[in-house]
Amino acid sequence: MKTSPLQQARYQYTPKLPGMLRHGIDEICVKEGKETESVADQAKIKALFPNTYGKKEITFVKGKNNNPKKKEVVGVILSGGQAPGGHNVISGLYDALKKANKDNVLIGFKNGPSGLTSDDYLVFDDEYINAYRNTGGFDIIGSGRTKLETEEQFKVAVEVCKKHGITAIVIIGGDDSNTNAAVLAEYFAAHKAGVSVIGCPKTIDGDLKNDDIECSFGFDTATKTYSELIGNIERDANSAKKYWHFIKVMGRSASHVALECALETQPNICLISEEVAAKKMSLSEIANYIADSVEARANNGMNFGVAIIPEGVVEFVPEFRVLIDEINELLAGSKAEEFNKLSSWNEKYAFIEKGLTKESMAVFALLPQGIQQQLFLERDPHGNVQVSLIESEKLFSALVKDVLEERRKKGTYKGKFSALHHFFGYEGRCAFPSNFDADYCYSLGYNAAMLIQNGFNGYLSKVSNLSKPAEEWVAGGMPITKMMNIERRHGEDKPVIRKALVELDGKPFKYFEAHRKEWAKETAYTYPGAIQYYGPREVCDLTTRTLALEKE
Repeated sequence: MKTSPLQQARYQYTPKLPGMLRHGIDEICVKEGKETESVADQAKIKALFPNTYGKKEITFVKGKNNNPKKKEVVGVILSGGQAPGGHNVISGLYDALKKANKDNVLIGFKNGPSGLTSDDYLVFDDEYINAYRNTGGFDIIGSGRTKLETEEQFKVAVEVCKKHGITAIVIIGGDDSNTNAAVLAEYFAAHKAGVSVIGCPKTIDGDLKNDDIECSFGFDTATKTYSELIGNIERDANSAKKYWHFIKVMGRSASHVALECALETQPNICLISEEVAAKKMSLSEIANYIADSVEARANNGMNFGVAIIPEGVVEFVPEFRVLIDEINELLAGSKAEEFNKLSSWNEKYAFIEKGLTKESMAVFALLPQGIQQQLFLERDPHGNVQVSLIESEKLFSALVKDVLEERRKKGTYKGKFSALHHFFGYEGRCAFPSNFDADYCYSLGYNAAMLIQNGFNGYLSKVSNLSKPAEEWVAGGMPITKMMNIERRHGEDKPVIRKALVELDGKPFKYFEAHRKEWAKETAYTYPGAIQYYGPREVCDLTTRTLALEKE
C-alpha cells in the first residue's frame, strides 16, 4: 500500500507515556483511593450494578507488582463515531500486553460491538499493528454503533469469549459506548464469566469529561483541524473583505468544539448552546445579536465577518424545541400518511398551519422555506424530526439577512451583507492525531492493559494532569459507574453516563465572555495554522485552550 511521506514519518514517532508507565511492568503497583458513588441516583445505580458499583479509584505508582503471571487474551472494540487516536489506543494496548508476556494475544472485533456478537475478528501481530501506528481513522478494525444491552447479546458474548479464551474486553468509545461497557462488565461479573471489561474515553465532541476525565481523546486533534480551517477562512475574509462566513461545527449535545474553536481563532460571533438555553433566547434574539455585530462592523467599513454555530444549537432554543415537539405530534400515526399524500407545499403549509399552536406557527413562519421543508422531509426511525440535519448555519444567516433588511428600511443599516456557509464535521474525525492525542491515546491503551493485568473490571482507563508534559501525567482507573445517572430514554428509565455540557461559570467560557464584545466589533482573528508534529515542544505538544484555561 502506497503511503505519504508524512505517514511514513509518523510510523516512526514514539508516543510519550506518563512517567509512571515508563517503568517495567513488574515495578508498577496499585495505590487505592476512596470508594466511589455515582454522580446521581445512587440507590438506583447501585441496585442495577451490585457487582461493580462503589469500587475504589486507583492510581499506578512505583512498587513491586505481585500479581501472578498469566496469559491474557484480550478483545478490543472500536465503538461509535471516529476520533483521531483510536489506532494508538490499540497500539498502546498491544505493546503493553506483549511487554508483559510475549504470549499474550490481542483480538480485534470488527465493525464495532456487533463484531463481538457475530464473532467477526482478527488477531493482531506486529506487522498489522505497525501499519496503523500514529495514524488517524478507525479503519484498523472498523467501528459500529450497535448497543450491547439485551440478555441474548450478553449470552452470545460470553460464549464467544469462552471460545477464544478471552480474559478481558476493551471498549473504546464515548458516553453510550462506555455505558455499554459498564453493563457488560456487570453481566460478566454477575455470571462469573471470568472476563473483565475496561473502557477508554473517546469523543471529538468533548462531552465525555468530568473531574476525573479531563479530556476525551480526539477532541484535541479535531478542534485543531477545525481551527486551522476557520483561521484560513478568517484570513480569506480579511483579505476579500466582502463575505460573512457562517460555520457550523460538530456538537449536538454540547458546545465544547465551538467554544474551543472560538478560543483558538477569535471569530466575531460564536453561539454557545448552553448559554442560549440558560438565557432562554429566541430565534429572533439570536438573529438580532448576530445582526448587531454585522451592523457595528459595517459602520466601520467592514462588511465581512465569521460566525461559529454549534450544530445542535436550535435544540436549545426553547420556542424551537416546542415547535419540534408539536411537529412530532402533528405527524404521529396516520396523520403522517395524510400529510405525505398532499401534493403541493401550499397544501402542506395549510395542513401545518391548522395543526400548530399560534405560538409555534409564529416561529415556523420565521423560518426560510428551505428549513421549513427540512423539518418535514427527514424523519428518524421513531418518526421524529432529525434536528441534526437542519442546516442551522443557513437558518441563522437567513434570519440575520431579514433583520438587516428591516433595519435598512428604517435607515439604521447601510452596509452590505453577503453570506457563505460551511459545515466542518467529517474533516476532523480521522485526521492524523496531534502529538497530544498520539501520546494520550497510546497511554490510555497501555494503561488499559495495566488495569487488566491487575484484575480490574468495569473501570475506565484514566490518564490525568494532561495540561502538564507527558512525563508528569498520572495513570490509573475509575469505576465507570461513578459517571452514571438515570435518564429517560425512549420512554424508559436507563442508566447512562452523564454528558458534560459547557459550564457557563467555567474558566474557558468566562474568558470567551470577557473578550467577545471586542471580537464582535474588531477584526481580532488569530490563525492557528496546521497541526505541527515536528519542532519546538511548545508548538508541537500544545494542548487545547480549553484544558489550559481549566488548569490555570
